[in-house]
Amino acid sequence: MPLSFYDTSVASYLQIIDATASCLEKGASFASENGIDLQQIVTTRLREDMMPFHFQVVALAHMSAGSIRAMQNGSFSPPSFEIDKSYEELQAVVADARTELGEIKEADAEALAEGSVTFKIGKNEIPFTNKNFLISFALPNFYFHSTTTYDILRMLGAPLGKMDFLGQLKIGG
Repeated sequence: MPLSFYDTSVASYLQIIDATASCLEKGASFASENGIDLQQIVTTRLREDMMPFHFQVVALAHMSAGSIRAMQNGSFSPPSFEIDKSYEELQAVVADARTELGEIKEADAEALAEGSVTFKIGKNEIPFTNKNFLISFALPNFYFHSTTTYDILRMLGAPLGKMDFLGQLKIGG
């Protein structure tokens, strides 16, 4: 049986969203146990020229649930670069994205496969088929921001490993 649009999009997003929620919880526990201010995590960057933790978390939610909304309505723009949220608010952003994704029925996701979406940033517009948007833009960005979220927590000492990033694997037949 071929891989479905639902499996490629929603199911993939859910696996990593759940894993990210768990990583955020472990990061909060680690911070509490070690006297680390959660606001320090929120503003941490991997590199000076990269967006901080709070943007990474919002962007991974935006690139998952937001990409599905974009494929439904035909238009996608990046999240604001001026995001200022607490650690707890970031956890809620991930939980909200998870809830939204969990409500998407497989048939509704499959219906998106043949649509199109336009990426808009400033005055620039890039037209995509929904399949190409998902495979070449939304998923790579989603994984980038989820990885960067994980990396910042790891860099700060949170006891996370690869299985924490991967979450619940889909195994067997």
